[in-house]
Amino acid sequence: MAFWKEHPTLRILLIAVCFVLALVMIIAGWTMTGELAGLGIMVVGVALLLVALAIYNKPFEDGKKGKK
Repeated sequence: MAFWKEHPTLRILLIAVCFVLALVMIIAGWTMTGELAGLGIMVVGVALLLVALAIYNKPFEDGKKGKK
């Protein structure tokens, strides 16, 4: 998608926000030892890390999904 290639500042800002928020959520969930809510918070934090990774990789996609 050309949008992410044309707006690198927005991409970097979104990656940074997702990364920092994910780390905060993972650490906060980790400190909630023995509580199921802590596990849920950590899972959401890991999902945010995956979102940050997906945003990072988006401009490098070549558009050839499934074609060899």
